[in-house]
Amino acid sequence: MGAPEIAAAGKVVLIHYTLKDEAGTVLDKSPEGQPLPYLHGAGNIVPGLEKELEGKNVGATFDVLIPPKDGYGEKSGPGPQAVPKSAFPKGANLVPGMAFRAQGSDGQDVVLYVAKIIGAHVHVDTNHPLAGTTLHFTGTIVRVREATADETAHGHPHGPDGTHHHH
Repeated sequence: MGAPEIAAAGKVVLIHYTLKDEAGTVLDKSPEGQPLPYLHGAGNIVPGLEKELEGKNVGATFDVLIPPKDGYGEKSGPGPQAVPKSAFPKGANLVPGMAFRAQGSDGQDVVLYVAKIIGAHVHVDTNHPLAGTTLHFTGTIVRVREATADETAHGHPHGPDGTHHHH
């Protein structure tokens, strides 16, 4: 018998989950038979869910409401800004919700999210699409395993078994 299979720092935890908003609308869910692997303690998932899963064992279920401050944060900044589509690489597959890196006016990297696309303009926002939303996660821990050295070094899991290779 090895160490108990509990969610703790340095472990890869595989969860099946459903994410709903406060109105009960399903926002995201793990595909059937494909649990989401994440590296516990590495910030791969929202802080409130990671805290909820800490110390839970395989088979444990969760049903938790996470306020924005422990999820994707509160909305801040000016809100969506229109940018001409021509500012994006030709043929870029822009879809609402997608994230990309850009350089801010101060030269720092910023993450921007596509809020909406209207005509020749892409509206981008510094807020995650779920910023300001209370998140309702339900699900089950289906597996816990030790992280490989590569996974620990890279800060994220490499597939369910730790064998995925970067291309």
